[in-house]
Order: sequence, then structure tokens, then C-alpha cells
Amino acid sequence: MKLTVVGCSGSFPSAESACSSYLVEADGFRLLLDMGNGALGELQRHCGLYDLDAIFLSHLHADHCIDMCAYFVARYYRHDGGRCDPIPVYGPEGTEQRLTTAYADTPSASSMSEVFDFHTVKPGSFEIGPFSVHTEKVSHPVEAYGIRVEHGGRSLTYSGDTGVCDALDELARDTDLFLCEAAFTHGKESIPDLHLNGREAGETAARAGARRLVLTHIPPWTDPEANLSDAREVFGGPVELAAPRTSYEI
Repeated sequence: MKLTVVGCSGSFPSAESACSSYLVEADGFRLLLDMGNGALGELQRHCGLYDLDAIFLSHLHADHCIDMCAYFVARYYRHDGGRCDPIPVYGPEGTEQRLTTAYADTPSASSMSEVFDFHTVKPGSFEIGPFSVHTEKVSHPVEAYGIRVEHGGRSLTYSGDTGVCDALDELARDTDLFLCEAAFTHGKESIPDLHLNGREAGETAARAGARRLVLTHIPPWTDPEANLSDAREVFGGPVELAAPRTSYEI
């Protein structure tokens, strides 16, 4: 598998990065994990507008899904060959309604489903193209899912947004690359069931036996180097900060 960081800023885009969005590729299949603010523009550096094969939305906060409204425009009003066929979109209950409301004035109440084939995510295992995936509900104020993506005996785990929880530990068990949010700063914010800090991300990776940890979803007002240092104190494996346009072979 190849993982490319499209955007990794938390809560709102930074001067350097769009919000959460990650491209996973294998066997010519392209799966996008989340499409937050600014992601659609950055995505076009890595693949064509119409080259995605499926999209997974971890939850329905704007910094993880709002550019789906812009992508709707690109697919619905395509000018070079007619409207696109529906692309599979996997998201929590109410994804279609959330995006329709956010767009505010779609041609009809069902227009989103003309270009997006919506599938409701629940905890469990299923296939997306060549990938075997497993999803679990994680700890966040809205319905949110972490996802484990497997292919060719290798695995990637993406936390989405979450506080500390057993479900995330299990998703990341022995994973090859753990892409984990670290929005909070250890010793500064302490709000249960909302976000992880760098230390908690490192502790989760250590408990799970993850082989590599990549910290992501760090807001512009959070010091990423502090979170990186905190994670390294408690996790003995390789740790680094996600950065836009960075790719990993898994």
C-alpha cells in the first residue's frame, strides 16, 4: 500500500496544510480517507479529480468532510463528458443528509446520491476494492470511526478523531503504520472523549504494539514538536509528524 498525506491540519487549515485527508493506493485502486477543508485542491496534486475509486469519512465534522460539497460540484456539473457515475462513499449514519444540508441548495434532495453511492458505516469488517477494512466506533462527541486498512499482509490504522479508548487500541494492534491524531497538548487540554495529545497517542501505539507512529490532526495553535517529543517519551518505535505531500510505502 501507498499512503499519501493530502492534508493533516486539525480543526482548520494552516498556512501549510489542508485539513484531514489521506490517499491510500494499492493495485491501481485509490481510497481517500476524509476530505476536510482545503483537501480537494491539494488532492489534485496527487490524482485526477475523477480518479478516486472510493471515499471513507471518519465522521461528519467539517474539518473531515466539508470539501465533499465542492467535490459534489465537480462530479455533478462535470463539463467534459457528462455527470460522473456514483462513487462509493462510506460514512456514519446521516452522511447524505449532512452533506446536502451543508451544500444548502442542491438541485434536489436526492442530488448528492446521483454522484455519491452512500454506505452507512457501523463497527465491523468489509471490503473496499482490494482492501480488507475494519471499522470501530471511537470516542468523540459525534458518531466517529477509526479504520484499519489491510492489503497484502500489511496494515494501516487511522484513528480519525478520538479520545483514549479500547476500540482504538484494538484497531491499531500490531499495525504497520498507525496514523493517529494528536490535537491536544499534554498538561494543557484535558477533555475526555474528544482528542488525544501526543503522549496519549504514543501510549496508544505502545499498548497496541504498532510498528510505526505518524502524528496527525495537529491544529495550527498546537506546537507539533512538543507533541512529537511527548510521543517519543512513551513509544519506542519510529515516530514522526505527518506533513502534506509526504508518502509512505506500507
